[in-house]
Amino acid sequence: MPTMQTDKPFTYKVDEHLTDQLGVGMRVVVPFGKGNRLIQGFVTRIFEQTDYQGELKKVAAVLELAPVLNDESLQLAEWMARETFSFRISCMQAMLPSAMRAQYQKKVVLLTDQVSEELKAFFADKSEQIFDEQKISTNMQGKLLKARRQKQVEIKYLVKNKARAKKIMMFQSKLTEEIIEEEKSKLRVNANKLRKLLSFLRTHPKIALTQAQFEKKIGLTAGVLRAAEKKGWLLRQESEQYRDPRKNLMVGQTIPKNLTSQQREAVEAVLAEATKKHSTTFLLQGVTGSGKTEVYLQVIAKVLAAGKAALMLVPEISLTPQMVERVTSRFGEKVALLHSGLSSGEKFDEWRRIEKGEAQVVVGARSAIFAPLKKLGIIIIDEEHETSYKQDNMPRYHARDVAKWRAEYHHCPVLLGSATPSLESRARAQKGVYRWLHMDARINQQPLPKVKIVDMREEVPQSKNINFSEALLRGIKQTLERHEQIILMLNRRGYSSFMMCRDCGFVLKCPNCDISLTLHMDTHSMKCHYCGHEEAIPQVCPSCKGRHIRYYGTGTQQVEVELQKLFSTARILRMDVDTTRRKGAHTRILNKFGQHEADILLGTQMIAKGLDYPDVTLVGVLNADTALGMTDFRASEKTFQLLTQVSGRAGRATKKGQVIIQTYNPHHYAIQLAKEQNYEKFFRKEMSIRHQGAYPPYYYTIQIVASSPEESLAAKKMYQIYAEIRKYLSNQAVILGPTPQAVARINNRYFYQLIVKYKKEKQLFVYLDKILYESQKDERKGLKIMINREPLNFV
Repeated sequence: MPTMQTDKPFTYKVDEHLTDQLGVGMRVVVPFGKGNRLIQGFVTRIFEQTDYQGELKKVAAVLELAPVLNDESLQLAEWMARETFSFRISCMQAMLPSAMRAQYQKKVVLLTDQVSEELKAFFADKSEQIFDEQKISTNMQGKLLKARRQKQVEIKYLVKNKARAKKIMMFQSKLTEEIIEEEKSKLRVNANKLRKLLSFLRTHPKIALTQAQFEKKIGLTAGVLRAAEKKGWLLRQESEQYRDPRKNLMVGQTIPKNLTSQQREAVEAVLAEATKKHSTTFLLQGVTGSGKTEVYLQVIAKVLAAGKAALMLVPEISLTPQMVERVTSRFGEKVALLHSGLSSGEKFDEWRRIEKGEAQVVVGARSAIFAPLKKLGIIIIDEEHETSYKQDNMPRYHARDVAKWRAEYHHCPVLLGSATPSLESRARAQKGVYRWLHMDARINQQPLPKVKIVDMREEVPQSKNINFSEALLRGIKQTLERHEQIILMLNRRGYSSFMMCRDCGFVLKCPNCDISLTLHMDTHSMKCHYCGHEEAIPQVCPSCKGRHIRYYGTGTQQVEVELQKLFSTARILRMDVDTTRRKGAHTRILNKFGQHEADILLGTQMIAKGLDYPDVTLVGVLNADTALGMTDFRASEKTFQLLTQVSGRAGRATKKGQVIIQTYNPHHYAIQLAKEQNYEKFFRKEMSIRHQGAYPPYYYTIQIVASSPEESLAAKKMYQIYAEIRKYLSNQAVILGPTPQAVARINNRYFYQLIVKYKKEKQLFVYLDKILYESQKDERKGLKIMINREPLNFV
């Protein structure tokens, strides 16, 4: 959390050596407060005169030689701070790559010998020097800033323990053609490999290769290269190489596909607005398999041809290798990737490629919305209904809102795509706030898969298998016999949901949180999915010492074991949080399934989206009710979206698809309408319910949360806020609470909240700004206040 009062700018004196060299968007070190402790700050404005009457403190050091934030970023940070009730410095930091927020070392690299004597002395006959702002005088900092502007030096960042620039050894010829012939004549008759090397150097005089490349191209070993280096034939030099997060992808070269009439209309509508430089927001509502991705790719291609850049957001859960491969196969090295599956080093290198203009297409998850692309021509948000586009921590932005702001700044369209749009977006499209585009037919002309609902209330009493209905077992058997593939989705990870003693009813809970621990058989432990607490599986009840311990609920591990018993020859792949922890595991699992090295893909929600396999003809949903049991006004919407999305994985090619949904609520409208794939009917039904309950999109909402290690402090603060906020609200506003949150204690902190539902309340924002400012004093006592505009759930 920022220090008290840091959300307003402070004026500092710039040392004369830095005058005209310091730039807006640079980070600096400045003395702050009575103790003059050194803190990091951002330069937001530079001016000649000041009205401040006292003595100004001086900028102590410059953290880099070039701005890390441009004018757009600074304006965006100001807007985000207002919009999300955040501190401006938090917004600025959110825009920087983790490499820039981590502890890192900087080097100044000399690019030319034509520099002043003082700079030559600074480099001391070396090509680079460590840039330590604590040890370099402001006089020298000013000279280095000036040299950088004149392209005499450049800055390189080496991130400690996280993202170092990757170095490789390169070999390059030092010989002219005449010397090569002379050296050849001196060689012994049997020096075939050295002769082979000289011949190669004569035909490739300027090429620089690694040792591995020399081995691959002309079959030369390290010993030959060392011998050539000793003879003075080769120059060995260290070179920086970008890490390539695409190296394990199956990337070829694809060409644009022929579009259906609906696809063509969508592409033309978006490009017409792009040509006019209008910041129009489009909602592309297309059924699963209607070809939304091809629309995105063809729009991006036209935008690139016009000399602009493209930004495409995909939810983290849908950042499958398939999606990345499709974009990369179309646009090659122009693509940069930004998502959590990358190592710190890969993210660091990709951000640098974007910042330098070496990548014109960015594909990434939520935080990629801040990618420093210049001249944006289109912003695309796929699966726009996904909740992962909302940030949980300060600044609590929604990527969709940031996209619309950036689109206005760059005068370019935003394209939101989904088979099941959020009710907010769909309502805006109906009102004409968004341009509404439809694609209601699959590109393969196949009908949507047949969906069967199985009532598990009737199934369980007469079945030996609590996880599988007879219909699903029959479907799996028939699909395996046809040598086709199956996707099975379970709405839970782990082996079992909780442990309970059948003698006394004791449930093993987390000592830090009000939540039961989950059994994980892969690590033979009980884990808390909130704070990470882990302990051994108990053999006896901690309460009554009884031994009648049972595990209730179903997890992916348990289902996998059961499946293997039922279908012993079936090849099963499990995909959940536990099996995809290791880097690249996600890609490896899906590649194996795509190459038909497995018959069944069993997983959690992460397999519901973005997968397109022609041999998948059966999709089974083992427990459709999980989300419906949550105290969340969006529970029905999330259930409908998830079931529609996962159903769309079946029958995407020429073979017909089938979907079997197991549920204990077979008559619930979300499940019945997902069976029909009838979004419009669901929209009307859900909107009616939201209207009656005064919920979004009919009302705006604000969530205020107080948390503290002492429950009484959190509760007292929440009731104080409740008493105050009523003075700022009209009779039309509705307040829910104060109440403890659904999980009232997490990591030994207690959480209390209230929700404000409103339509127009100007004074509300005055009060919320007051809370934000005053919360800094409370935080010193361990009491935190959080303000969340449009929370995705109230639990």
